[in-house]
Formats: sequence, structure tokens, C-alpha cells
Amino acid sequence: MIVYPLWHVGHQNEAGNKHSTVHVDECGVFIDEQDGDDVKLLGIYSTRERAEERMKRAQLLPGFRDEPECFILDGYELDEDTWTEGFVRIPPGE
Repeated sequence: MIVYPLWHVGHQNEAGNKHSTVHVDECGVFIDEQDGDDVKLLGIYSTRERAEERMKRAQLLPGFRDEPECFILDGYELDEDTWTEGFVRIPPGE
């Protein structure tokens, strides 16, 4: 069974860098939580159509309407691993 999580990324650009905030790049919606980006799960839907309907409703709401292109919608197979490797933590400032 495939399910469709719907995410939104609110870009904060709180790191104080001199670069403008990147919302979408060649890989899709850009996420940098160290820069203050706020990732929200709006819901998990049984069909892509239901998730897209929810996205349209959310785009009318404060905050979401300010960044209407910053939704992430992908299908995931239940009971399958999506992250198969470990990870490392990078201390702030490195």
C-alpha cells in the first residue's frame, strides 16, 4: 500500500547569512533546518488526489500561502525502509 505524506517547509533564514533564502532548487523544495527552516507534516493520505486537495486548502491559510511552492508530496510504500544508512551530527559552526 502506498501512502502520501504531505509536508510544508517554512523558510526562516535565521542563520544570519548574507545569502537570500532558497525555497526551491534543482532537486525540489530546499530544506535547511540549521538555517531555521520549519518542516511541518500536514497529514498522511491514502491517495495523491486527497493530499493534493489538502495542499490546495492549506495554500489559502496564513503562512502556507506565503510559500505556496514549498510543499513536499511523495508516495511511500508502507513497511519499507526509506533511510537505510546511519547519519552523523555536524556541530553548529562547522
